[in-house]
Amino acid sequence: MCRSREFSSFLVAFLLLQQLRLSLVTAQSSNTSSWKTLSGNAPLVIAKGGFSGIFPDSSENSYRFALIASSPDTTLWCDVRLTKDGVGICLPDLRLDNCTNIGLFYPQGSKNYDVNGVSTTGWFSVDYNTTELSPVSLKQSIYSRTDRFDFSYFVILAVDDVYQLKGPALWLNVQHDIFYRQHNLSMRNYIISVSKRVVVNYISSPEVGFLTSIAARVSSKTKLIFRFLDETIAEPSTNQTYSSLLKNLTFIKSFASGILVPKTYIWPVTSDNYLQHYTSIVNDAHKAGLEIYAADLANDNLFSYNYSYDPLAECLSFIDNGDFSVDGLVTDFPITPSEAVGCFSNLNKSTNDHGKPIIFSHNGASGDYPDCTDLAYQKAVDDGADVIDCLVQVTKDQVLICMSSIDLISDTNVIKSPFSSKTSVIPEIQSTGGIFTFNLTWDEIKTLKPSISSPEQKYYLTRNPRYKNQGNFMKLSDFLALAKDKDLLGVLISVEYASFMAEKLGIDLIDAVTATLKDAGYDNQTALEVMIMSTNSSALVKFKQQTEYKLVYMLEERISDAVASSILDIKKFADAVAITTDSVYPQNNNYITEQTNLVKHLQTAGLSVYVYLLLNEFTSQPWDFLSDATVQINTYYQGAEVDGIITDFPGTARRYKRNSCFNMGNNSPNYMDPVRPGDLIQLINKQAVPPAQPPMPVLKASDVLEPPIPSVMTKTAAPPNSEPSGGLQSHASISILLAMLCVSLLM
Repeated sequence: MCRSREFSSFLVAFLLLQQLRLSLVTAQSSNTSSWKTLSGNAPLVIAKGGFSGIFPDSSENSYRFALIASSPDTTLWCDVRLTKDGVGICLPDLRLDNCTNIGLFYPQGSKNYDVNGVSTTGWFSVDYNTTELSPVSLKQSIYSRTDRFDFSYFVILAVDDVYQLKGPALWLNVQHDIFYRQHNLSMRNYIISVSKRVVVNYISSPEVGFLTSIAARVSSKTKLIFRFLDETIAEPSTNQTYSSLLKNLTFIKSFASGILVPKTYIWPVTSDNYLQHYTSIVNDAHKAGLEIYAADLANDNLFSYNYSYDPLAECLSFIDNGDFSVDGLVTDFPITPSEAVGCFSNLNKSTNDHGKPIIFSHNGASGDYPDCTDLAYQKAVDDGADVIDCLVQVTKDQVLICMSSIDLISDTNVIKSPFSSKTSVIPEIQSTGGIFTFNLTWDEIKTLKPSISSPEQKYYLTRNPRYKNQGNFMKLSDFLALAKDKDLLGVLISVEYASFMAEKLGIDLIDAVTATLKDAGYDNQTALEVMIMSTNSSALVKFKQQTEYKLVYMLEERISDAVASSILDIKKFADAVAITTDSVYPQNNNYITEQTNLVKHLQTAGLSVYVYLLLNEFTSQPWDFLSDATVQINTYYQGAEVDGIITDFPGTARRYKRNSCFNMGNNSPNYMDPVRPGDLIQLINKQAVPPAQPPMPVLKASDVLEPPIPSVMTKTAAPPNSEPSGGLQSHASISILLAMLCVSLLM
């Protein structure tokens, strides 16, 4: 390979170190109940082209990383293509231009061929011998994935090269046998030949004729797997649709020991992407004596909304649903099914451990239901949150309610309501126009519909559309009543804009919250801990003077550290600090660069540290977390040792706390190791490393200290700008119209 010497040296050292670490792992989690696979053994993890969700599919780095980051028995998958001189190479696509940079070397090489009756244009391996392909480098074939590794030279590997990587097992997938025969190449002869040189554990193909032609010529230890494609496509050698062949598993059993099917064969989805009831195909295959493998798993795929953007939940639905288990999973991200098989199956879900990391909901289970609604809060409780939260807002008639924003445009349909004219700009709150909670009474707000949050909407990742406007808003008193007698550690009450409300609205928000807690019986009980969180030190100072609640100081800014004097000042009014994810693991273009000392310094001072905001959507995470929310949670807890996490998806965090590898310490399997900051970015070729980011600021004492909350006005005034003049409305009109347009598109 022609990588830079420094890059190559680092890669070798990194891989050797991790392989040594893997060899020391001897304790693996075990499941007390047998698997519902055909053999009764654990399902197989098949790494499609290696760890192709990060590195170019079928590259050496991709295969090696799969062996490092996945279960010890992970099978390496190779899509076999034939070159002009009859050598089998591993490429994810029949067309080389989709997965290599061949166009740079042979710009006039595009051809048009008939491939199983389909006219196909591109660069094809049948037109080049191995010498001609030697300068060509693999590249990422899915454009939504990182392309930073494309700047390194990744030689196209032959099947023999992949075997030399010493993976536990080798899976060869063969397609387009007829196409190769049309070019005077024999895939049959090649597979028979290579199987005599190397141990091939699995051979799959969607072509009946190919599998029957090699059945008697390969080792009896090699499993032949018939691969099903889309049900409407005709299998080329029998001309029957795959749907028809699925009805004759006895015929498939005559030449194959298993079948490989798209995941939707097992868990079909509706037109709006919700799961239907599973089919009988797994049990049918097992009854016919066939193993069955599920294909097309990828953490950055669009999931059914039932999985809440959690790829581990999807994996578990195929192997740990109580009714069946597939015999293996083909995936671009082998770490996730490794977690599912090794640590997350057959878990005890009957109790909640309220130890660390503490799970805080964020506006309830807002990843599944609209913020701060009864549905979101009940889901958070059901999903196992330790603490449920309420961000307190005030209505025009001074009712305390739970609402994720003081601006109703953010999370309701107010712009489509009779109250859409109540727009104003209040600089103390935001620079753009809004319709604020204190502009409407509680009875008026109750007539509005909630709107589910979709923070990754720009990537077309929306949340639970069937319920995007469902649920009821709640008063603070209703929220407190809901929390009582639940299996919770406590409640978290967030308070913002206290100074504004005292000065402009004549409301003492601290007194109002304290009185509501008292009226709800929270001052004379010990079952539930009360926590108060605010970004304003002045609010927490006043709470500390009047109550004994646990106080949490929320830092909205990304910071790299805090000077000692600022930490001492925080200690005077707070028991804990909530910090951003980037303040723990700074990023550069979605690659983690380092781990700060902020958590350590805060905890040394006696402050608990909670990190926010953790989301399941893969687009919200650095590449280092491998598009897996569980990897993210594990890294913040095991790596950074935070005391708690604040998340839109408490169910994902609760399952993490239940995993059977949770307390294994140094004996934990390698795929449950926390991410090491900076490892991934160091594997990028120097010319492709993104420019260094400016250093994040350090928190100073002057950033913490605030003037006291002003005294409440002696006479209650109308909410500011509640009935805006024509001039004010005109001033705000452009931003309001833009906001109305954006929100209407989401509804």
